Amino acid sequence: MKTNLQFKWAYLHPRYWLIWLGMGCWWLLVLLPYPVMMWLGRQLGALMFRFGGYRYQIGEINLKLCFPDMDDAQRHQLLRDNFTSYGIAFFEVGMAWWWSTKRLNKFIQLEGMEHIDALQGQGALLMAIHYTTLEVGASALSARHSIDGMYRPHKNAVYDYIQSKGRRVRDPAGLYHSREDVRGMFKGLRKGRIIWYAPDQDYGRKQSVFAHFFGVTAASVTATARFAKIGNAAILPFSQVRLPDNKGYRVVVHPPLENFPTGDDVADAETINRQIEAFILQQPDQYMWVHRRFKTRPEGEERPYPKKKR
Repeated sequence: MKTNLQFKWAYLHPRYWLIWLGMGCWWLLVLLPYPVMMWLGRQLGALMFRFGGYRYQIGEINLKLCFPDMDDAQRHQLLRDNFTSYGIAFFEVGMAWWWSTKRLNKFIQLEGMEHIDALQGQGALLMAIHYTTLEVGASALSARHSIDGMYRPHKNAVYDYIQSKGRRVRDPAGLYHSREDVRGMFKGLRKGRIIWYAPDQDYGRKQSVFAHFFGVTAASVTATARFAKIGNAAILPFSQVRLPDNKGYRVVVHPPLENFPTGDDVADAETINRQIEAFILQQPDQYMWVHRRFKTRPEGEERPYPKKKR
């Protein structure tokens, strides 16, 4: 799937004026000093926490399932901190799209580039997870090395256009594949491309096996092992966390997984889930807990989430 990079005169239709106004305000906000944005992000996060609604319920259930040994007060504080991180992420997405590379690099501690250099032309999956800081991490790395990514079109055409342009600003050569574009991903891997890929969400029964995630049975994608085997790709775990005291971000390319894949889909999914868990535990408040990670259940088992009110 091609990303939406071409401006169309139709984007100036009055029905899009509000989104253009919102984008302009967003762009102005990320011109503010970094500490000011972080403070504003915390206030926004507090507001989101207060009116979290259904997303609050999802996060609360996920934390209860994944951290049963925490008491209610600890989980409540972790969820509050998580919403704070979402509020900050609003500004970080704008930073990733609109900051100059020089300004962004001042806040980035990038480690592990030697693992990319050691590939010597071999394709690789940059195995990430859905941190709230994912846009900053991907943008920081793409300023140093060309990478491809996964692409999910936004329903609003103007937002999709701006998002596509923002994600390509530091790496015009980078390509984006839809989740269904398996052939394109294999082709890229065989050409030696590095593709950002996050296997930590529930994509349904057809693409998954059941493996443990924080001790809970969860639908876990098998695609990571398939890409490694058929695409002859290395699997490079990739993490990015926000540092305290406005010190920026630690972005790390980790050593490639060894002895992977094994050919056993469940065992391989367990290996990936252990890596995901390790990343989450580095900074659990910065993970996207509001995703319905356990929506696909084994036969006869009910979903743990309430139905969303219409």
